[in-house]
Amino acid sequence: MAETEIPEYFLCPISLEMMKEPVTAVTGITYERESIEQWLRKAKECVCPVTKQPLPRSSQYLTPNHTLRRLIQAWSEATNNAARGHGADHQQIPNPQLEKVQVEKLVKDLKVPHRNQRALKKLHGFAMESERTRTCMAEAGVANAMVIFINQRFQQGKTMCLEEALRILHLTWNIPSRTNMKALVGENLDFINSLTWILHLNVHNNNGKIVNEAMPLLKLTIQNTNSTILGNLNFQFFKEMVRVLGKRTISQQALKSTLQILIETCPLGRNRKSIVESGAVSNLIELELEKPEKNISEHIFNLLAHLCSCAEGREMFLKHAAAIAMVSKRILRVSSATDDRAIHILSVIGKYSGSSEVVLEMLRVGAVSKLCMVIQADCASYLKEKARGILRLHSKVWSDSPCIQLYLLTRYQR
Repeated sequence: MAETEIPEYFLCPISLEMMKEPVTAVTGITYERESIEQWLRKAKECVCPVTKQPLPRSSQYLTPNHTLRRLIQAWSEATNNAARGHGADHQQIPNPQLEKVQVEKLVKDLKVPHRNQRALKKLHGFAMESERTRTCMAEAGVANAMVIFINQRFQQGKTMCLEEALRILHLTWNIPSRTNMKALVGENLDFINSLTWILHLNVHNNNGKIVNEAMPLLKLTIQNTNSTILGNLNFQFFKEMVRVLGKRTISQQALKSTLQILIETCPLGRNRKSIVESGAVSNLIELELEKPEKNISEHIFNLLAHLCSCAEGREMFLKHAAAIAMVSKRILRVSSATDDRAIHILSVIGKYSGSSEVVLEMLRVGAVSKLCMVIQADCASYLKEKARGILRLHSKVWSDSPCIQLYLLTRYQR
């Protein structure tokens, strides 16, 4: 039998090989994921290889082409069957049913001590292959098996193979399947406690790789856990979160996940007090002084605003010598979301903790000047009114300062 010609639209324009995981770029051209991702990483000019139009360098803008993938699989199966019927040696495409049987066998091997390390390595290899193999793994219950494995490691106090298990779970978490992750990790504190234990071990040992794997998973777990359970988180949990904040070796994704976890849990029960007592306020100020990325700054100010809404939080905030100066300096420099939270912080400080010393410091470090600038700046009217309200609070103290004009407080309305 003559060699079957592969349809042209099944071939990747870069590798010229048949695609296994086709993804479509914003220019409308479809490529093999591995090929286009490699192109985007290495190309000096980030343009579409076919159309030469500009492309975002991030792979998040690549859309899986599920229809084309199914067409390729269907064509491959039909061609393979025809080739076997004629005794031909044709290139085989992985059989999804066979892969599922292999994955189920590896899941069973996880329960056998002398086989689990090899099983995890093979599962990790499968998870790294393609979206199709990850879907197969999700259907075979791999996510469930990883959660159970991690919980068992916590109960046994064993750390071997945890990194592989965390990676596999991260890769298979959001794949549509029959696994209900909310029921799996959100009905009690078992998995949260397991991840907290992993963080305790690896933050102390500066093992950034495992921390970077654990934090996004912990964020997903918190999002799938009901508020009653989140309100019962213990002090050790928040202590570990704050310790992660203090590490400069973790990835931006892990840092963002940590901040999101603290924001999510802050309003519940006694959590806010626990976060403050864990030293979060000082860590957040120090982190913001390093001028992080915009989205990180927005999360920092959001969390600080929550913490400063309680007396303990304001007390810790004012103990930091650079706190008021840092908040003042960042107003009108990051984003409107940051402006809102920063002005809120100055508002609660001025209203509830406005001692003569604090009021004079606000004047000395430029907070009063910055509030005057807000009133005159091109920003939301409600922010102008909040700034004007703070200035009115202590106008008698600030009125003699050359940086403040009383007409801004009374007659001049914008």
